[in-house]
Amino acid sequence: MTTKALRFYEAEGLLPSPERAPNGYREYGDETVERLQFIRRGRAAGLNLAQIREILRLRDAGTAPCHHVSALLGAELESLDTQIAELTALRAVVAGFYDTTATADPTTCDAERICSYL
Repeated sequence: MTTKALRFYEAEGLLPSPERAPNGYREYGDETVERLQFIRRGRAAGLNLAQIREILRLRDAGTAPCHHVSALLGAELESLDTQIAELTALRAVVAGFYDTTATADPTTCDAERICSYL
């Protein structure tokens, strides 16, 4: 984790202000490390920082965020399924165009068209 990222997360309220060593360096405890690991896992699962902030807010208020996290992950799965379906459809279109290129003869290209492949 870069210092820039740590400071950003602090400014965004995702991390508490750290203790300072006598030399002024920030000192992070185990709880902050766990929060950082949670943030990384949340980002890896496709959650945005606002969603992660809300989960942390719930936990910090003493509420288990399990149902909230379940709803967020369910919505993320739906979004991913939609994206996969759209990409699968796009792949089929591109594959059809590509297959056309395999049998096409560039010397017979219609000069009136920008490209006969598309």
